[in-house]
Amino acid sequence: MRDPYEVLGVERSATEQQITSAYRKLAKKHHPDVNPGKKDAEEKFKEIAQAYDLLSDKEKRAKFDRGEIDASGQETAQAQERYGARNFYHRYGDDAGRTKYRADFGEGEVDLDDLDLESIFGSAFRGGRARGFGARDFRGSDFAETEFKVPGANMRYALNVDFIDAAKGAVKRLTLPDGKTLDVTIPPGLKDGQVLRLKGKGQPGFNGGPTGDALIEVNVNPHPRFRREGDDVVIEVPITLKEAILGAKIEVPTLDGTVALTVPANSTTGKRLRLRGRGIKGGHQQVELKVILPSEPEPELAAFLETWSPRHNRNPRDEVGS
Repeated sequence: MRDPYEVLGVERSATEQQITSAYRKLAKKHHPDVNPGKKDAEEKFKEIAQAYDLLSDKEKRAKFDRGEIDASGQETAQAQERYGARNFYHRYGDDAGRTKYRADFGEGEVDLDDLDLESIFGSAFRGGRARGFGARDFRGSDFAETEFKVPGANMRYALNVDFIDAAKGAVKRLTLPDGKTLDVTIPPGLKDGQVLRLKGKGQPGFNGGPTGDALIEVNVNPHPRFRREGDDVVIEVPITLKEAILGAKIEVPTLDGTVALTVPANSTTGKRLRLRGRGIKGGHQQVELKVILPSEPEPELAAFLETWSPRHNRNPRDEVGS
């Protein structure tokens, strides 16, 4: 696998935000759902996901930068020489130490992240015999016969969803790099960049340890007309000059279909009208009006304006200042 920094196109000094931004941009471009049938895009997406999985994890990234793991997350020969007999800690870890390691020595769970391994095994295997491991010498014991349990690795994925599906909720099918699929429930009101956790959908644990989780970052595709402001949905709606001056009843699209809206007389561009409860999770829909002038000549309108004297002769440019 290539250098993860090279895959994401970032410098080694890149911040977490820069790494996430680069990943999301590439994931949207190469996701299998937007490149159906393109094997090269699928492989590219898998490479991008693996690179982000490593660089988005502080511990993994630090170990990669120190040369302790390679681009695939595997321990390097340099690390093996450095850790020597303690290699099992890394070998059975969750992708180079990402999750907690726990062992049961018959006296409750011990968090190995907080203790020194040599001290633990100095007491647990005193006299060459293990308590809770059966009567076998530790150096010759088979880990499969011990009670040493390691949680499975969490897996990271990206999922693109449409704006309306994120706003209203939906069930989307995620295609994994290995070709398998995962049904993901999108809760109503999900925001762009939020991460969903699917319990027990990650890698299996070691020696009876719990299965890891699937962490799914959801990318919300922009909508051609709607945009989100908090829990409100905003849409720009064009109206004619006549509708703006005289008022009118118009049809306006919402997340749930088209509704009728009354435009009051003397409406101007930028004026917002609210549709109560038509937004996201109890929010509202804001209809922003935009007055459109005739695209073709209107001789009658021009002749009227030449002789028309406004009752309130106000210069609108005075309001914006100099």
